[in-house]
Amino acid sequence: MPEATARRVILVAAAVLLALAVPRARAAGLSAEMKAHLAESEYVYVSSQRKDGTFSPPAEIWFFVHDGAVWVGTKRSSWRVRRILAGRPAAKVHTYMPSGPSFEATASLVADKEVWKRMFAAYEKKYAAGWKTHGKIFAEGAADGSYVLVRYIPK
Repeated sequence: MPEATARRVILVAAAVLLALAVPRARAAGLSAEMKAHLAESEYVYVSSQRKDGTFSPPAEIWFFVHDGAVWVGTKRSSWRVRRILAGRPAAKVHTYMPSGPSFEATASLVADKEVWKRMFAAYEKKYAAGWKTHGKIFAEGAADGSYVLVRYIPK
């Protein structure tokens, strides 16, 4: 196995073990005001921490709120996932627009089939038009591991 592949396998295994070891405690950090913003916002805009400590430009993404945290389903190959796997879980989550109200968060990868089911149900309602074309992609990605769950817990 090439060294780069072996390193990736080790990083993925470590991230999965960490996600499974972290208790599924409810996040207490979402203020009532932020909950209202999230309820009204169609998307969230997530910035993840780069190697140099700066944050990436906010990326628009579908989301749902569950257990006091913001959850997204995303490609395993995305920068947000790569940065979590590299040990940089710090993120900023904006509502409404890239410069909208925001909160600082700690991101983690979570392997949970029940959360996938809840996310799919939420996406089917919230993103009905897009879900007709993207639902199958999400389901297949969740099943084959090419998509992962990311949980953003407010700091």
